[in-house]
Amino acid sequence: MEPALISFIFIAVLAGLGAGWVLGGRPVAALRAERDRHLDDFRRAITDLAGAEERAKAVPDLQTALDAVRRDREEARSRLAAVEAESAARDRAFEDRLKELREAKDVLAAQFSDVAGRILTDAQDKFLKRADERFTQAGEKSEAQLKTLLQPVETTLKRYEEGLAKVEKDRVGSYGELKAAVAQLTQGNADVRRETQRLANVMRSSPKARGRWGEEQLRNILESSGLAENIDFTLQSAVNDGDRQLRPDCVINLPGNRCIVVDVKCPLVAFEQAFDEEDEERRADLLLQHAAAMKSYAADLGRKGYWRQFNLSPDFVIMFIPGEHFLSAAAERAPELIETAYRNGVIIASTINMLALAKVMAGMWRQETLAAQAKEVADVGKELYRRLATMGSHVQKLGRNLSLASGAYNDMVGSLESQVYTQARRFETLKVETGGKVIEPLAGVDAAIRPLTKLAPPIEAVEDRSETG
Repeated sequence: MEPALISFIFIAVLAGLGAGWVLGGRPVAALRAERDRHLDDFRRAITDLAGAEERAKAVPDLQTALDAVRRDREEARSRLAAVEAESAARDRAFEDRLKELREAKDVLAAQFSDVAGRILTDAQDKFLKRADERFTQAGEKSEAQLKTLLQPVETTLKRYEEGLAKVEKDRVGSYGELKAAVAQLTQGNADVRRETQRLANVMRSSPKARGRWGEEQLRNILESSGLAENIDFTLQSAVNDGDRQLRPDCVINLPGNRCIVVDVKCPLVAFEQAFDEEDEERRADLLLQHAAAMKSYAADLGRKGYWRQFNLSPDFVIMFIPGEHFLSAAAERAPELIETAYRNGVIIASTINMLALAKVMAGMWRQETLAAQAKEVADVGKELYRRLATMGSHVQKLGRNLSLASGAYNDMVGSLESQVYTQARRFETLKVETGGKVIEPLAGVDAAIRPLTKLAPPIEAVEDRSETG
């Protein structure tokens, strides 16, 4: 055992004895507990000592391994130094070789530049010389070819110049004609303005002229909607109301012998004066007069009661105003205008509204025509069905007769075969000369007659009708 271990054990024993002497005066249980604790410490110390002893035994081996590693490290350092020296030598040799190659490259570049310059100069001289010769030859040859090729172009250019001269001449003439046409148009516009002004003056001063103009507007609307004059509508129809005669401007006929009365009103005087007036207050007063005139027309038309003079006419009359602006200006100043007129049995219609009403009336006539055509088609179909049914009954009767005829034919064939042909064939057995002809057998008719099952009534019904007819 090593001296250190022995010394440690001796110290531990002395420590235990000292502790026992110090604790000698304590109770036995406490001493035993103390003893056990020291024994545990002692055992752990022994275990640690054993581990230390094992590690101490491994120290020589570790020292040997460490020496080997140190030797390997020294050898590696030696080899690294040799490699670094060799690499430095190669680098120096590479730098020297690279320097030589660069110098050789510069020399070769200078030589190549000199040689290439001489070759290029020589080639350029030869090329320019040959090119000059070729261009001279080609120029002489191409000049003739170019003249030949340009001859049609020259001809075309001459024709083009002649065409341009003609176009320029025509342009000058057309410009003169256009100038004259513009002058005529200007004169025409001036004439139209004068006629328009004259028409406006006439319409301001003549109520009849305004009425005729309004009737023409109404006629155009009705005809454009598909209604025909004197067929679908009548202008200036005269009706009697007791001791007086009324003449509504237009009566539009409707399906079912009904009609609608239309009266044309053209309140233009106050409106046109307001349109030409520059003073705002005066213009407002004139527009109020225009609205009042419109209300007066509607009230007067309601009092006439045109609808009472026509049978099946609705209890209102249409007051046609030939202009949206006339009605809108009056309705703006008198919002109650349309409602008041309606209560009096008058429906005020402007151009757009009248066009819509005319379209509706034309549609009613189209529906009436379609309904009449549909009724006519239904009548034709009913008659066609009746005739087809009669024809079917006759066909059915014919089929029955054909079936009876087929049965009679088969009966006759059977009788002929059994009664007549049997005796006739005895001439053959008796060797009587028959002229070379042979009696052929007769075939019966087995075809069944297909019955007619659609449209045709029973045979009994047909027979009953034929008997009663």
